[in-house]
Amino acid sequence: MKRAVLVLMMLLPFVVVAQEQDPSFVENQPSAAGSAVNRASAGSREDVVSVDPSTPEPSPGQDPNAPPQKTKPAQSPKTEEPRPTIPGSMVGYIDNAVVGSQIRIRFDAGFNNNRPDRAEFFYAECGCDGPPARGPQPGLVLRLNFQQLYMRAEYAPVKRFSLFAEVPVRWVQPQQFVPQTIPAPGGFGNQAGISDVQAGFKFALVASDDRYLTFQMLAEFPSGDSSKGLGTNHYSVQPSLLFFQRVTDRFSFEAQLGDWHPVEGASPGFPGDVFTYGLGPSYELYRGDRVRFAPVIELVGWTVLGGLETNGKFFPAPVVSADGTNIVNLKLGARTSIGRHTSFYLGYGQALTHEVWYKHIVRLEYRYTF
Repeated sequence: MKRAVLVLMMLLPFVVVAQEQDPSFVENQPSAAGSAVNRASAGSREDVVSVDPSTPEPSPGQDPNAPPQKTKPAQSPKTEEPRPTIPGSMVGYIDNAVVGSQIRIRFDAGFNNNRPDRAEFFYAECGCDGPPARGPQPGLVLRLNFQQLYMRAEYAPVKRFSLFAEVPVRWVQPQQFVPQTIPAPGGFGNQAGISDVQAGFKFALVASDDRYLTFQMLAEFPSGDSSKGLGTNHYSVQPSLLFFQRVTDRFSFEAQLGDWHPVEGASPGFPGDVFTYGLGPSYELYRGDRVRFAPVIELVGWTVLGGLETNGKFFPAPVVSADGTNIVNLKLGARTSIGRHTSFYLGYGQALTHEVWYKHIVRLEYRYTF
């Protein structure tokens, strides 16, 4: 009996090797292992040995009579859905439809804002109108220069959704006042400080290698000191639809459509909705191993749908309706991308209408995506 078992143990590795090298071995001779068992046990019916062809060969030093250990089947690793290969937005003024994680620093220098309190879009109602106005005073501004530094962080935990927050710092320099509104020696002076903080989210309705259609919800908080011209003194929200389309390997088109909606503040009826829109084609003129250069043209507009403004032409009853005011700007610029993560934008904007938020603007932007 012991000899039979030893013979069987010697034959078993060859059976296993044959099965691994030729799967048809088992199909053509299903009873080969069973025949060996029958022959080994022919002399005795007391000990019947059953052999499982799938039992692995015992490793050296392992007890051959020990029960085989079960091994867990290998699990395939989980793979995340890859993000689209769009390198990022090329425009400088239209909001970016591409959802991703980024850090952005932007600097604006605007010149000749002729109605800074229009619909309380830039800052609060001029304090020269008396209570409950919370804007700067004394003096009604006819021309205002400003600079603004924006610092934004955006994080996308998944490819279709991101959260962002932005902290702006503002500087204002009044250039001209309505004479009747300023006591000697003049109106309010230059101001600087934190402006209204913004936060929100993006959700991509469409996200592919050639196209993004994204819903963006932005909220603005009255963190700026409105008495210094640094904020609006009210909350506001701005839902928008953002669009990106890669037309060819080098040519892209982007667009934006939205509404800036104020929540009533200290001056009921003075703030009003502002409809915003923009479109911008870009063309990648140069493409090197690490550097890409793309000129951009953008047409950006605003239509005021309500609210009031303080207008020096009608002084001493200066508060008039701002409803129906149309403002259109043409922006010319270029974006230079370095590597896969870093890009710079430099652009210039010119007002095409008589009514303006600014007659001229210069924008410089740095963006790092990850």
